[in-house]
Amino acid sequence: MASRAIRVLVAKPGLDGHDRGAKVIARSLRDAGMEVVYTGIRQTPEMIVEAALQEDVDVIGLSILSGAHMVLFPSIFQGLERNRMGDVVVVAGGIIPEDDRAALQEMGVAAIFGPGTPTPDIAEFIRQAVAERDSRAAT
Repeated sequence: MASRAIRVLVAKPGLDGHDRGAKVIARSLRDAGMEVVYTGIRQTPEMIVEAALQEDVDVIGLSILSGAHMVLFPSIFQGLERNRMGDVVVVAGGIIPEDDRAALQEMGVAAIFGPGTPTPDIAEFIRQAVAERDSRAAT
């Protein structure tokens, strides 16, 4: 059975208007063979969850530079749970202080990628995380 391409939603939650990094990641993941949907800037948690639901994604990549991650991310996870999408892998990137990382990972963020992370490393992490998720679902 042929495997399908991993579907990734790249989103910019909140009022942060700087999206160059998100666009670089989106292009890199496309180049790595993934199907990528980029939502654009200034997305609410509800908009992100709705897009993830409509696009039937495997992964949500949240790019944030505004510092509002501790407010926005819980709302995204609540929306995913409400929509029975708790199996979607969520990764984050951008400017996230070291002090917040443990809380975000406890919340459900599978990985946090800071500035300068090689894009092939992000693609490889996503491949492994989705494979592990699919393996758990198969048992």
